[in-house]
Amino acid sequence: MLNNQLIRTAYPNLQLQDKVDFVLQLMDDYDVHHLPVVSEEKYIGMVCKEDLLDVDETASIAVLEDQWVRAAVKSEEYFLSSLKLANEHQLSLIPIVNEQGEIAGCIPATELLLLLGTFTGAADPGGVIVLEMDKRHFSFGEISRLVETNDAYITQLNTYQEPESGLFIVTLRINKAEISDIVATFQRYEYAVRYYFGDEQYANELKSNYDHLLNYLNI
Repeated sequence: MLNNQLIRTAYPNLQLQDKVDFVLQLMDDYDVHHLPVVSEEKYIGMVCKEDLLDVDETASIAVLEDQWVRAAVKSEEYFLSSLKLANEHQLSLIPIVNEQGEIAGCIPATELLLLLGTFTGAADPGGVIVLEMDKRHFSFGEISRLVETNDAYITQLNTYQEPESGLFIVTLRINKAEISDIVATFQRYEYAVRYYFGDEQYANELKSNYDHLLNYLNI
């Protein structure tokens, strides 16, 4: 999904001469911690509520100009660019600009969070397996093949390099909730399984046997 499909135009644009108390009231009214500032119809930055609380309420927001977030994303870019900007600057609103540098609107961070849930398939049924490895050993083809040998398939795959260890972390979402067999397959092929989460048939059987034992002992 592109940024221009998520834009909201209901949020106000600020001017350099706007007073701090007026802007704080706007932020409360719209339940945000950031608002875009424009000058001669051009976007010039995002002002932050936290910064406004440290200055005289009768001052204009221009006194905080050196503290504004200057970055913005283009309307025709993929929505992940907005997510990246939100994470980098902890923005509650992400400013979207056109080719002329004019503010086209904003995307609320809450909207991105909802979209990210859909994008990652967080609400979909199934299990999750997290692998760790050296990056040079990563092979999507082999990982996919090992999953498919257990009559399952990967619905989502995400990777990142862990700064602390340097390990390449691979998170798999599987279309099956019972994934013990898939985990065993990975371990048989010497993959390091860091975590796995699913509704395991074996775990359920173990719990059932445990419950039967307790019932027997209580007789």
